Amino acid sequence: MKPITSFQESQSPAIINVKNTIIPDQNDITIFLVDDDVMYLKSLEFQFRQNPNLKIETFLTGEACIEKLFLKPDVVILDYILSTPNKITLTGPQTLVKIKKTLPSTQVIMLSAMESAEVATNSIKLGAFDYVIKDQNTFPRLKACVKKILGIFSKEKELIVWDW
Repeated sequence: MKPITSFQESQSPAIINVKNTIIPDQNDITIFLVDDDVMYLKSLEFQFRQNPNLKIETFLTGEACIEKLFLKPDVVILDYILSTPNKITLTGPQTLVKIKKTLPSTQVIMLSAMESAEVATNSIKLGAFDYVIKDQNTFPRLKACVKKILGIFSKEKELIVWDW
């Protein structure tokens, strides 16, 4: 969710939540994709770019994602295991913690090839919105999660509109 700027206030009335952040419209959604597998990342990017209303940013490391948090993504799809040969990097869970500490309202979907209840539970405990397993149904599941997040934004917006 984006903080309100004085320019935006002068342009048109914005719908804001109780934390004084703008609730995004569906055509103002920024999604970060973070995965160390270049081909998988490109595949996800291709799928998400089919929706012209989404702003997509891709990253191969957790560090690169963290450096761009000033762009205030609404959703981050984050690989659980992030690794780079011969380099110590942030893991998915470490990146998740840093994202939630910096931008608590950003929703993070953890993505992994591991079918482990323990890993899924740990991800949720650290603040992930959901945990999706990498398989042939990954993109439809991710799409459903993003739609659910947008639905929550929409309901929050609805409540605020009727609360004044």
